[in-house]
Amino acid sequence: MTTETNTGSCCGSGSCGSASTTVDVRPAGVTTVYKVSGMTCGHCESAVSGEISALQNVTAVTAVAETGVVTVISAAPLDEEAVRAAVDEAGYELVGRA
Repeated sequence: MTTETNTGSCCGSGSCGSASTTVDVRPAGVTTVYKVSGMTCGHCESAVSGEISALQNVTAVTAVAETGVVTVISAAPLDEEAVRAAVDEAGYELVGRA
């Protein structure tokens, strides 16, 4: 998820103050959060993210080793068994949905 902030004059002359706009930019789709055990570092995060990213319809993956939470954004709901197989291929265990 990326947040962009645009701060500047609303009319260019600076005579009427300034305007600030924040836009939340994130991929559209289905967000599913999973719990994965065994991740301990950035390499673990990359391994899990890489395997899940290869699944069809996946548009974004964020893995956090510290919490064991993996957030997946996909164009359509994912088959949990496919996610489980991807996590297993990376060398970790899918506990289930968080």
